[in-house]
Amino acid sequence: MARRSKTRTPGTEPPEDFEERILDIDVVDEMQGSYLEYAYSVIYSRALPDARDGMKPVHRRILYQMHEMGLRPDRSYVKCARVVGEVMGKLHPHGDSAIYDALVRMAQGFSMRLPLVDGHGNFGSLGNDDPPAAMRYTECRSSPAAGLMVESIDEETVDFESNYDGSEEEPVTLPAAYPNLLVNGASGIAVGMATNMPPHNLTEVIAAARHLIKHPGADLETLMGFVPGPDLPTGGKIVGREGIQDAYASGRGTFKIRATVAIEQVTARRKGLVVTELPFAIGPERVISKVKDLVNAKKLQGIADVKDLTDREHGLRLVIEIKNGFNPEAVLAQLYKLTPMEESFGINNVALVDGQPLTLGLRELLEVYVDHRFDVVRRRSEFRRTKRRDRLHLVEGLLVALIDIDEVISVIRSSENAAEAKAALISRFGLSEIQTQYILDTPLRRLTKFDRLELESERDRLKAEIEELTRILDSDSELRKIVSSELAAVAKKYGTPRRTELLDSAEAPIATVPLEVSDDPCRVLLSSTGLLARTANGEMSFEEPAKRVKHDVIVSAVPATTRGEVGAVTSSGRLLRLTVVDLPQLPETATSPNLAGGAQVAEFLPLEADETLVCLMTLDESSPGLAIGTEQGIVKRVVPDYPSHKEELEVITLKDGDRIAGAVELRTGEEDLIFITDEAQLLRYQAGQVRPQGRPAGGMAGIKLTEGAKVIFFGAVDPSVEAAVFTAASATGTLDDSLSTAKFTPFDQYPRKGRATGGVRCQRFLKGEDRLVIAWAGPTPAHAATKTGAPAELPEPDPRRDGSGLPLGKRVTAVAGPV
Repeated sequence: MARRSKTRTPGTEPPEDFEERILDIDVVDEMQGSYLEYAYSVIYSRALPDARDGMKPVHRRILYQMHEMGLRPDRSYVKCARVVGEVMGKLHPHGDSAIYDALVRMAQGFSMRLPLVDGHGNFGSLGNDDPPAAMRYTECRSSPAAGLMVESIDEETVDFESNYDGSEEEPVTLPAAYPNLLVNGASGIAVGMATNMPPHNLTEVIAAARHLIKHPGADLETLMGFVPGPDLPTGGKIVGREGIQDAYASGRGTFKIRATVAIEQVTARRKGLVVTELPFAIGPERVISKVKDLVNAKKLQGIADVKDLTDREHGLRLVIEIKNGFNPEAVLAQLYKLTPMEESFGINNVALVDGQPLTLGLRELLEVYVDHRFDVVRRRSEFRRTKRRDRLHLVEGLLVALIDIDEVISVIRSSENAAEAKAALISRFGLSEIQTQYILDTPLRRLTKFDRLELESERDRLKAEIEELTRILDSDSELRKIVSSELAAVAKKYGTPRRTELLDSAEAPIATVPLEVSDDPCRVLLSSTGLLARTANGEMSFEEPAKRVKHDVIVSAVPATTRGEVGAVTSSGRLLRLTVVDLPQLPETATSPNLAGGAQVAEFLPLEADETLVCLMTLDESSPGLAIGTEQGIVKRVVPDYPSHKEELEVITLKDGDRIAGAVELRTGEEDLIFITDEAQLLRYQAGQVRPQGRPAGGMAGIKLTEGAKVIFFGAVDPSVEAAVFTAASATGTLDDSLSTAKFTPFDQYPRKGRATGGVRCQRFLKGEDRLVIAWAGPTPAHAATKTGAPAELPEPDPRRDGSGLPLGKRVTAVAGPV
């Protein structure tokens, strides 16, 4: 209870007629009443949209004020600060930040399915990862969709009310030429209630509204045939429709939104998950942050790196690189489960209907909007009919005057003043005061014969328009046709295809696969152009197609397992370990040894500047070991001893200036070793003539070389299989256009000789030729390729061991036998 103090300051006594009145009010009642007033103010004036135009007061005031400022789509942009100032000063008695935030959201294409503001500048990014610039920097104007919202607002289509101080008028609702509440959705938190409505596709919503106009008794199932579910601005996938059905029936429901992801080869070594669409209101930074936190906490496995490659040209592109050895499908399932790449959206369709907050289903939302459009079109028609009737009244009066214009002029001239002339005309011609005043105000230049024809044409047109408007107002079916046709025109002009995919099942459309790749048999391949790859299985039965396409020949192939390791022998005598799972996998449908899907050796091995990869091996310590031949004629069989804890091993100690010319892993130990020199000498002897040595050893004499000669090929051939020898000579000793002749000879034409001897001649040089540039010996059938990997034809077999070569159509740089 309030009490007044009995002591008063001198000079502050109340006047004599003052009557003191003290009210006793219960605090509970006062608090309850005040809080209810506050709650209603928040609900009605701030947080909840009107079901007719889908607008909260701040959005409605922004659009109306931009309309009043003339900021149409065909006008230039103005600073957002100017719009915010006008709205705040005239209509919205709240802070500028609240107004600007609302304006920004209406300009964001990732927040609104049909943006209402055309923004120029930084208006933020998805998920608010990059906040919008200050309003003093950004510019705006109305979008075409905003024009539809305020269309015909000057034709008394909606009611107006006074603003907060009574100095201005503002619309209670907007005419809304399309169902904005469903198309753009809404969200807001009031006192004791909240709203959260997803955006929908304009074409689908209008189709449902038109069906409801034609069939007022349509049930929900029929309407959902037109509107199957939300259509979010950011796309994505909606998983399961049960929650959507509940929301459309009762106004409340929940559904899941899933990111759109594709599995791609993002680098030469790794596959990745490429995210092009995220759930509504989720930004890439939030996903990246969550993924990193889970990886650091060891709750998420298989992620190598996350990159945000989003730009204005290509849109959202979030690349999640997958570690080798992990199944991308299984990692994606983890991401859906643990990160915002799959989010729930709770629908709560609360909107104001006649000032009262109600929870509305799809049918109710459409009914409220359709009834609003009926009222708008009816009021617009009445306004237009009244305007045309008023104009017809003036035109008819002017035509009466034109019929006897001379007498009209005479009456006016004979009158003492305008009032007397007006009364005389009314009396003489039976005109109304409005018609008479219009005649008196009309200039004489309008009273010509041509103007009379124009007025008669205008009279006929006005009568036809009045008749048409009357027909619309008197017929409910005509009114429905007009509303339906106007909605159809909006859908045709502004409709866009659906962005969000709807999935029926609530289960993840991903097969249950193990997280890590299984340790299946495979083969590792090395091509002539330096590409590495692995097969999908351990079988290698490529068939040569009738017409060969561009491909590399396989110069080395070894069996392995997916999670195992193989060895890589380099030209400098190093043995490097190569993890098989790191290699790209060739498709199982390959019909030829095509390594177009492989990756360069440098992606996997740390090679020196002048170092090359010579061959692959299995690291099997039960094998006969590795055979090596150097350019200086050294041969070595390496004892199979490859410690698993060492990533790099030395398999031969080379002399200064020497390099490995070739290496091959022996399978039986019964193979023949072959040396071919650039002087066209071929030496063949059994591998048993070379005793195995430890890895640091330098080897022993393999072939006797003349001064200046070097070995250009070293290999091993199983004498039990059909094999051949290929050699090619050049006048310059290099692989250039001067390549002249090549020779293809059966391997059995070359006899065995002793180790460290000079061998036999394998090709006779023609005039101008002095060196072999390419040589190869191995099992047939053989394939040849050029430097770029294109197929090349081999010459016809020549049974002469030391015969001369034949010209080649293409320069051959590599030859290999069957894989």
